[in-house]
Amino acid sequence: MAEMKHVKAATVLPEELILEIQQYIQGETIYIPKLEKVREKWGSRSGERQRIDERNEAIREAFQNGEKIAQLADDYFLSVETIKKIVYTKT
Repeated sequence: MAEMKHVKAATVLPEELILEIQQYIQGETIYIPKLEKVREKWGSRSGERQRIDERNEAIREAFQNGEKIAQLADDYFLSVETIKKIVYTKT
């Protein structure tokens, strides 16, 4: 898991902005999230997202080739409901 980086406000923000922020909060730690367009999707850095996408594609393919949902659940150690979500959701 990525560790959150702490930075002193005075080293990165102009004094006027710090004074403005102090109107709302003082002496506390606040989190400023990344912009949505900058934020990485879950698992993209570790490769886990790609692994799950490939697994889901294999499940869909097996289902289209006649494999039963209950068998897929056993094969992939997933619940029947999870398999249904995978095979019945359009990609």
